[in-house]
Amino acid sequence: MKFDDLDARLRIFETAHDHCALPGLYLVARLDGRGFTRLTKEVHAFEAPFDERMRDYMLATTRHLLDCGFRMAYGYTQSDEISLLLHPEENSYGRKLRKYLSVLAGEASAAFSLQLGAPGIFDCRISQLPRATDVVDYFRWRQEDAGRNSLNAHCYWLLRKQGRSVAEATGQVKGLRTAAKHELLFAAGINYNDLPAWQKRGVGLYWEDYQKTGVNPLTRQTTLTTRRRLTTNQELPLGPAYETFLQTHLLPPPA
Repeated sequence: MKFDDLDARLRIFETAHDHCALPGLYLVARLDGRGFTRLTKEVHAFEAPFDERMRDYMLATTRHLLDCGFRMAYGYTQSDEISLLLHPEENSYGRKLRKYLSVLAGEASAAFSLQLGAPGIFDCRISQLPRATDVVDYFRWRQEDAGRNSLNAHCYWLLRKQGRSVAEATGQVKGLRTAAKHELLFAAGINYNDLPAWQKRGVGLYWEDYQKTGVNPLTRQTTLTTRRRLTTNQELPLGPAYETFLQTHLLPPPA
């Protein structure tokens, strides 16, 4: 059988189930580390429950994803996950979802592995959101998830360091209300409210314009040029203030 005939017959098996995002939908990609609990607590000796080195590796990976060839509007990372809002006009690969999933997972895995010096693998999923309000709700959801997980992690690892087994610590934390978790930490000298914001709220990354001063080589006059740069915000606000922040920094609805 000739190559052209083989190509025509077999390529359909790769493309028959291609799904493309509809125009006008917001796309948010969420990447999660595969087996990162074991990776960061057993294979590599990261501090529990949070380690600045791990935070910095995740930030470097997020920055890479925001500038890896797709148009991105916003990035958010907490724990071992990254959420990315694609620009509404992003149209690479004809908006084929399998392309976004595979490329972003591969880029994240490669970037993180280079930071770590060992394999670190990410999977990827995409939410297709019809309204700008859904995008705001999505990122509020992930921030609230960060807060819940952070409080639980601090309690769990406090108990583990006090000698509780995995099952004992897990069971005790699961049975506590939020106020009781704060009291557990406070009794050990930890005021949860005073912990670094990045541990409780995650970190946001977004593009901003700034003015750069230069000199015109012909006239020798001082000039101002508008440039873009990625900003990292480790002090994200909470609740309604975060909603206002997102509405300010995220894009308007697509035309």
